[in-house]
Amino acid sequence: MTNHLHLLMTPATDRGPSLLMKGLGQRYVQYINRTYRRTGTLFEGRFRSSVIEADSYLLACQRYIELNPVRARVVQAPGDYPWSSYRCNALGVRDLVVVPHSIYCALAEGEQARRARYLSLFADEIPEGDLTAIRDATQRRVRARQ
Repeated sequence: MTNHLHLLMTPATDRGPSLLMKGLGQRYVQYINRTYRRTGTLFEGRFRSSVIEADSYLLACQRYIELNPVRARVVQAPGDYPWSSYRCNALGVRDLVVVPHSIYCALAEGEQARRARYLSLFADEIPEGDLTAIRDATQRRVRARQ
């Protein structure tokens, strides 16, 4: 996306996402600043996150993320977006960054059947209620721990 990104991850520790974003932000900002001879921050505000607790909701969120560039009219099909995990999950294109989640793996026995089942999730549009619920969850700011 041109103004934001979505990461769907299962952290090994509670602080995993924060540490990942800190490292990513520092390294990427340094790279961009050096490359384009600029200074200052690159990102606007702190990252936002939300916990996905239900197994079925994980696939809904994954589908939401992978269809986001299509909804934004950046691409015509989810597989056309170069930074999406869709090509890996649905089409079997290897991606060293993508680690299949156990819920994704449980869709079917075998890689071909799993990809076919995953592709079938994209046959229908995401219901507006689901879109609203996911958007609402991702727009909440993370509260500092007390």
